[in-house]
Amino acid sequence: MHELILHNYDFSNYAEKARLALGYKGLAWRSVVIPPVAPKPDLVPLTGGYRRTPVLQIGADIYCDTRLILRELERRHPAPPIFPPGYGGIGNAIAFWAENQLFRPMSLYVSGSNLDLLPADLQADRSRMRGLPVPDPETVRRAALRNAAPVRAQIPLVEEMLSDGRPWIAGALTSIADFAVYHALWFITARSDRLAHELAPYPRIAAWMAKMRAFGHGRPAPMTAPEALKVAAEAEPEPTRASEPFAEDPPLGSAVRIRADDYAKDPIEGELILIDAGEIALRRRDPTVGEVVVHFPRLGYDLRAI
Repeated sequence: MHELILHNYDFSNYAEKARLALGYKGLAWRSVVIPPVAPKPDLVPLTGGYRRTPVLQIGADIYCDTRLILRELERRHPAPPIFPPGYGGIGNAIAFWAENQLFRPMSLYVSGSNLDLLPADLQADRSRMRGLPVPDPETVRRAALRNAAPVRAQIPLVEEMLSDGRPWIAGALTSIADFAVYHALWFITARSDRLAHELAPYPRIAAWMAKMRAFGHGRPAPMTAPEALKVAAEAEPEPTRASEPFAEDPPLGSAVRIRADDYAKDPIEGELILIDAGEIALRRRDPTVGEVVVHFPRLGYDLRAI
């Protein structure tokens, strides 16, 4: 059994979502610290070009996007559940809102308000990921001011979700909704407390976030990027389960390319070896690590035959 290896960096909110899931499940894992901006030369051999954070590596199988990473952790370590029965619809609906409608203005507000604490080239990198012009500092600060209002309009919605006394965002059980909402709110104070006042008026949020923090990060141990590449080079991808394609999908064995459909649209090419309603997997070869299989969630990604 290969170790869980999480390629991450400290102030990534999506990495915090994955770290917290590892803690919730009480798992041991190896932490490879990657750069927060491109280039990421020790990640590309594993992913084929995908450069979002985090990435979960298990031997020569590479899992991209926390929407799939948490599902894979659940498949391998089902207890305690992140996707309890009966919570799929509401949990994923809330998660979609939190990671799109809530977090987009949150990222602009928080990053622009903490410009002096972030890597100097972070804003340029994020703009390039979205195909936008590189902004000057004053443009970033103006964006922060514009996005303060939509942040303040949505935080009370989380307080209202908890107003009936429920212990968790979607009801009586912890679910994906908790991890998705938490990582968006966590980002407010990830680098400093200068925006802590935005959460101060909400006692239910404070109590709920304290319970989430108490999950911790499991049992991490450091690993270097060359060590992780060596693990992939010496491993073989795990056997692939049976596919359940839709009629419109490219056939298995096709040469395909996949990329995110919103930002960081770096294309990854390979051979399609798995596709179903929740996952797409490509086999590819790299001179550094040999054969790897890169896994993506179905939703949020554009797949096309080459």
